[in-house]
Amino acid sequence: MVAHIISVGTELLLGEVVNTNATFIANELKNIGISVYHINTLGDNEQRLLDELYSAYKESDIIITTGGLGPTKDDLTKEVVAKSLGLDMILYEDEVEKLKRYFKDREHELNEGNMTQAYFPNTSEIINNPNGTASGCIINKNNKIIIVLPGPPREIKPMIKQTVIPYLEKLSSRYFAYKTINVIGVGESKMEEMVMPLIDSQSNPTIAPYFKESGLTLRVMASSDDKNKSEKMLTPMIEKVHQMLGENMYAIGDEISIEDCVCRYLIEKNMSISTAESCTGGMLGSRIINVSGASRCYKQGYITYSNDSKLKLLGVKEETLQKYGAVSEQTAIEMAIGCAKNANSDIAISTTGVAGPDGGTDEKPVGLVYVGLYIKGNTYVKKFNIFGTRQRIRRITTSHALDFLRRTINIPVYEF
Repeated sequence: MVAHIISVGTELLLGEVVNTNATFIANELKNIGISVYHINTLGDNEQRLLDELYSAYKESDIIITTGGLGPTKDDLTKEVVAKSLGLDMILYEDEVEKLKRYFKDREHELNEGNMTQAYFPNTSEIINNPNGTASGCIINKNNKIIIVLPGPPREIKPMIKQTVIPYLEKLSSRYFAYKTINVIGVGESKMEEMVMPLIDSQSNPTIAPYFKESGLTLRVMASSDDKNKSEKMLTPMIEKVHQMLGENMYAIGDEISIEDCVCRYLIEKNMSISTAESCTGGMLGSRIINVSGASRCYKQGYITYSNDSKLKLLGVKEETLQKYGAVSEQTAIEMAIGCAKNANSDIAISTTGVAGPDGGTDEKPVGLVYVGLYIKGNTYVKKFNIFGTRQRIRRITTSHALDFLRRTINIPVYEF
C-alpha cells in the first residue's frame, strides 16, 4: 500500500512551526510496511487542498491529513475532504456530548465555533483524541482510505499509535517486524561501509541506516504471513550486523541512548557513579539523570569550570595545573580520582577541554577534550578532537565520555 501525507497549516509554510508530524507518521507507516510516496504541506486554502486531495486519490491507497480541525473559520480540512468525496457533513451526537463534558469540566463555554468539531463527513469512523477537543476520523470509500487528524503533535501521536496503526495493520495480509540497532563510535559513512555486504545482498529482512541528532541507527525489518515467523527472521540478521559492527553496536531498541545502557548496567551490578565536569558544564550529569531510575546509581556531580574549583572541590594539584594546564590528561585523571573519592563512588567520569569558539591555541585547539575515568582504583584517560560549534563539542564530549566508560567496563549489548 502507498500513502500520501498532507500537512495543512499556513504556519508551517511560514516557518513558524516545524512539521514534525509528517516525519513521525511516515516512520510509523514504514514500520508496518506502508510506503509514503508523497509528503506535501499546504496553507489554509480550500482550492489548494481540494486539488491536492484529487491528486492523492489518483496515486495513493491511503491519504492522511493533519491540521485544520480547530474551531476557527480557516479550519476547513474536514469540509474539503467531504466535498472531494461527495459526502455530507453530519453532526455526531457522541462528539457533542464529549465536547459538552470537556468544556463543563473546565468551566468554559461551548460556543458555535467549538461545535463545528462535532461535524464529520458522513460514514466517518471517529478517532478519539485523548489530548484535545478535535477528534479525527477515518473514511473508507472507493477502495481509498482517508484519515483526518488534528495538527498538534501531542494529540496526533497517541491517535496514530492507538487507532490508526492498528486499523491499517488489519488491512494487510503480511506481518512486519522490525528492530532498531543503535550504533556509536563511528561516523555515518563508516557504519554503512561496515554493513554494506549485508545491504548489497539484502532481500528479506532488509537493513536501512539512519542518522539522527541522537545518534546512528540501523533498522532491520522482516515480513511474512505470520507474526512469529517475521520476528524470528530478525535474529540471524541482527547477529550478522553485530559481527560486522563489533563493539560499536551498543543496544537494540527504539530511542535508546548510551546513558540508558550505562545506568542499566551499573544498577544491575550495584555500582555507583559520579561526574566531574569542566567543559561540559553539567551536561554529562544531566544526561545520566534523565534516565529513569538513575538515582539508584548516580551519586553526585561536580561542575568545576575554573581552576580554583578544580583545586578546592576535586583536589587537583596546583603543580599539575601549572605544568600541564587544565586541559590535559593529567588534570582529567586527577579530576576523576578526586570526584570518586569525594563522592565515595565506584566510578567517576571527568571532562575537560576547549569548547570554543575562543580559547584555542596551536598546542590546544578548540575541540581538544580529555575524558578521565576512575573505576574501582584504576584510572584511564582518552583524548578526543571534536569539530563544530561550542554546543556540539560539549554534546559530543558527553557521548564520547559515556561510550568510553561503556567500552572500558565491557557493558553488553542490551535489548530494550
